[in-house]
Amino acid sequence: MNKILLLIFIVLISVLTPAVYANGTFEIKNSEIHTIDSKVLGRKYDLYIKLPNDYFDKANESKRYPVLYLNDGPYTFKVAAGVTHFTAMDKAIVVGISFADGDDGQFSRVRDLTPEKDKSWVKYETGGAPEYLKFIEQEVFTFVENKYRINVNKRILSGQSLGGSFGAWVLLTKPELFSDYILTSPSLWFKDDLIFAMEEKYFSQHKSIKAKVFIATGALEIPEFGSRNDMVDGHQRFLQRLRSRHYQGLQLIGEVIDGTDHYSTFPVGLAKGLRWIYQDL
Repeated sequence: MNKILLLIFIVLISVLTPAVYANGTFEIKNSEIHTIDSKVLGRKYDLYIKLPNDYFDKANESKRYPVLYLNDGPYTFKVAAGVTHFTAMDKAIVVGISFADGDDGQFSRVRDLTPEKDKSWVKYETGGAPEYLKFIEQEVFTFVENKYRINVNKRILSGQSLGGSFGAWVLLTKPELFSDYILTSPSLWFKDDLIFAMEEKYFSQHKSIKAKVFIATGALEIPEFGSRNDMVDGHQRFLQRLRSRHYQGLQLIGEVIDGTDHYSTFPVGLAKGLRWIYQDL
């Protein structure tokens, strides 16, 4: 019996211990990096990809998997890899999209994640989201869906801060591209609350949004705790606006998370959002 217990212990350690090598590097299990030389954008982007542990099981050779797409990949991919480590949460292929090769990360993300030019941003270029979304639709989707076993009807988009407001813009621009959205600390204030004007325009032409949407903002994302913008107020107004429209097909959950700020909401919001979305799987 002692030998059996020892064997079980050794197996558990081998499964739960990350790959750490003699030179001090760390490797995320079942992960790989691929580079896309984008013809749409004229820039290179890395894709950080993690496959579910059971992807390689012989019994799952015909199984097709949801995909969780993340912008701000150098940060969000690492968090998502941790959130999806255990079996109950390890249900989707995780794809993190890097910043553009050779660009400063903040410059790259501000350009790519903002839907219109805003002249008040003198330090950064803005307004690249339409082309960036075209890159995702035409090149990222094509690469991922040709290489892996994908359930094309279950694409999840998650983003934090400007990435969250980018997701809100996609929701009101091409909602059908993704089945599910997890938006944390979305920067809904961009260009004087531009997203609210976009929602008004969308509603004038559409009465349905067929998507599950989880929006989370930290309770500490208010001026009293050092936030430049009242993120909680924007969060609540946006939820109220969406709910008041009674969009057909829209499933919406919003949460103000106690104890988190702009830099700590994403891991909690991502975990809660995925747990809700995975109830359908």
